[in-house]
Amino acid sequence: MREAGRIVARVHVALKEAIAPGVSTFELDQVAADVLAKHGATSSFLGYRGYPAHICTSINEELVHGIPNKGRILQEGDIVSIDVGALYRGFIGDSGWTYAVGTISSDAQRLMAVTEASLFAGIEQAIAGNRVRDISAAVQHYVESRDMHIVREYTGHGVGRSMHEAPQVLNYVAGDIDGDLVLQPGLVIALEPMVQLGTWETRTLKDKWTVISRDHSLNAHFEHTIAVTNKGPEILTLL
Repeated sequence: MREAGRIVARVHVALKEAIAPGVSTFELDQVAADVLAKHGATSSFLGYRGYPAHICTSINEELVHGIPNKGRILQEGDIVSIDVGALYRGFIGDSGWTYAVGTISSDAQRLMAVTEASLFAGIEQAIAGNRVRDISAAVQHYVESRDMHIVREYTGHGVGRSMHEAPQVLNYVAGDIDGDLVLQPGLVIALEPMVQLGTWETRTLKDKWTVISRDHSLNAHFEHTIAVTNKGPEILTLL
């Protein structure tokens, strides 16, 4: 899983270098496919429930599951969230990140900063002996104390040989059964706060994949795959 995570990180490095005004999301998908192939991995997204691309590319009000398209061109001032999943020797690495396209607004900058910081607030709680809801509470407190909104419908999750495994890791505190789970060394989870400026509500477009904020406000998505260890949380999706 460490190597699967490193491959995902390499994809993100290549994507960050490729992102610029005038680049299509289809071109970004090809960049990702090339890096995955170079390192002997495949996309864990391609073909998943019929998904037609190697990565997800979601722009501005799009939250997740945006499908790369030759006609979708990045513009100066956009923010683009890219979700990458790699399957390597039977194991999954999963990481999403939101990137600026050129110079972005102060609202977009703050949204990205808060969402990224909330991810690391959650990671700090991924300690053996804590419970899943300790992660949820840390993320929720960080975001809501800054007057932003946590998306309810999409959550973090366990990851291993499959892309979505138990436990479910909410980004807010609720009365879910998985929230009581005690974190044990060896557990691997994908933490992925999704934050919106105007509302927590979302809707899915007619393509049955792309999820947007219901009020069309900006949103951001940051995700790492984390291993719970006796020495503390280990981020697997880094080089």
